[in-house]
This record gives sequence, structure tokens and C-alpha cells, in this order.
Amino acid sequence: MIQKADQMQLGADHVVVRVPATSANLGPGYDALGLALAVHDEVEVRLVAADEVIVDVEGEGAGEVPLGEDHLVVRALRRTLDLAGATPTGIHMTCRNVIPHGRGMGSSSAAVVAGIVAARALLADPRAIDAATVLRLATEFEGHPDNAAPAIAGGATVAWTGDDGPRAVDLEVDPAIEATVIVPEARLETSRARAALPASVSHADAAFTVGRAALLVEALARRPELLPEATEDRLHQSYRGAVLGASSELLRALRAEGLAATISGAGPSVLVLAAGRDAARRDAVLSSVVDEASGWRVLRPGIDTAGARARRLPGHPDALSSVPATREKRA
Repeated sequence: MIQKADQMQLGADHVVVRVPATSANLGPGYDALGLALAVHDEVEVRLVAADEVIVDVEGEGAGEVPLGEDHLVVRALRRTLDLAGATPTGIHMTCRNVIPHGRGMGSSSAAVVAGIVAARALLADPRAIDAATVLRLATEFEGHPDNAAPAIAGGATVAWTGDDGPRAVDLEVDPAIEATVIVPEARLETSRARAALPASVSHADAAFTVGRAALLVEALARRPELLPEATEDRLHQSYRGAVLGASSELLRALRAEGLAATISGAGPSVLVLAAGRDAARRDAVLSSVVDEASGWRVLRPGIDTAGARARRLPGHPDALSSVPATREKRA
């Protein structure tokens, strides 16, 4: 729900947003399950009186992404403020990116959520844009809520789209479960990964995967020893083998060792979930299977439980301290 535009005002001109990486699918939960990882992008937004948009990018994506109105964070910010009827003219933004791009760790979802959450924090009453609207806006950009939901809420989520739009609920996660992500040098476009999927699958494969997805909810919450079986799927990972290349081979090697390994999102990163004795065995297996000298990075981020967070900062000399709820002319 969005408050009426004539009641809306900007109440801040300087905010910082921190958004986690995410891993979608978790094996059988295709386009539904997601997990927030403690790898964070930080976006600092300042509203300025000058009619200009300036974006500085540090870290991942520097020199590659647009630096004006076409930047994904700016687009999400504009979209949200437009809906609230509180659109400023100028924006100065600094993106400090850590989430790898094109590796199946939700970098685009993080950018979209950062823009929406930043816009919400800039409003005089952030509560005017509720959680359902945040998820709906993020899904408009992403097409699916599976990455957006954990980026917003943290932890594990199951998301779906009904007649009333996208929805999500939190899932319980045993605190003993550890997340490890093996990141290759190669990138993979989500569209290419989706194009590798067949138009239909057998009833047997669908039933198998539904059962594993249901089991995964229990494994995450109370029975982490079931994670290796619970993360099996027959809907998408095997079909993507040709486009995943070395990641597909790594996935097979890790699962052959009994680890709960999955392709992270559309790939090509590989996610491993483990707890207790499986965590110790995971380290031994990774040391023998993963050759970091060949370009693989092993990240041990842990699970983010906070989700996207914003804080207001003191204003600066060129900032707008308060903006009426009207659209300003912009290029």
C-alpha cells in the first residue's frame, strides 16, 4: 500500500543502505526458495538541488555499469519515489559493491532492493510503503521474487506469485548451518541459463523435486543432516550442464562426496550448506576438489539474518533537507 501522493513528503536527504547477497533455488526450490548471504553491497544516496545524477561505483561492476539514470539502483529509487509522489531532481550516489556480478549471487536483486529501500528511508514516513509494496516493486524489476525476498527480509524465504501479486514468508534456519560459496572467474547471464531449460519435464521428475523441496524446509529448520538429500533436484541443474561448464563438474564432484551442494541461483557459483560433522568434512573435500589457483574463490560468508537495512545520515551543504510531494522536472 502507498500513501496518497498529496500527503507524502521527503523527510531525509542522505541515507545509506546495506543489502545482502542471495542464493536462489537451493536445489529443488526453483524460483521459490532463497537464502540471504552475509556478503553486502552498500549504497549511499544524497538528494541534491542540482538537476543532475552522478553515480560512483567502487568494487564489483566498476567501469562496467551505467553511471546515470540507467543505473539499476537509480531506476529502482526513481520508480519508488515516483509512486510515492515525492520525486527529487538531483541524486548523488556511491555504490560500494562486494557481491560478484553475473555469478548467481543476486547482484541485480541487491541493486533493485537497495534503490527501493533507500527511497523508503528518504520518505518522511517510511511506513507509507509497506513490505508487500517493497516486494512487489522488486519483483517488477526482477521478474521473480525468489532473490528479492531474502534480500529484503534476510534468512531463508519461500516466495510465490498469486492473484494478488508476489508474496513471501520466512523459513526457520538452524543456526548450526553454514553457507559456503565457490565462485568461478567466469560469468553467466541468467537469460542464457534459463534458455537451457526444457519446456516440460516428466511427472516423475516433478514429483521427485516437489518431495525434495518439502524435505528441504524441514532440513533447514531442524534436520540439517538431511540437507544432502533435501537439496537434490531434477528440474534445472542437470539441464544447465552445458552452459555451466566447470561449475557443473564441481557440483557433481561435491555431491559425489555427500555434500549438500547446489548451483547458486542461475550460476555459475556453487553453494554448499553444511552443519556439524558435515562442515568439517566439507572443508576436507573442498581442499582436495577446488583449485583456488585456477581462479575459484571460496567464500564463507555465513547467513545474513537482517536483510536490507537503511539509516539516515546528516545532511550536506548541497542537499535538499525537505522536498514537497511533487514531481520535479528532470532530464
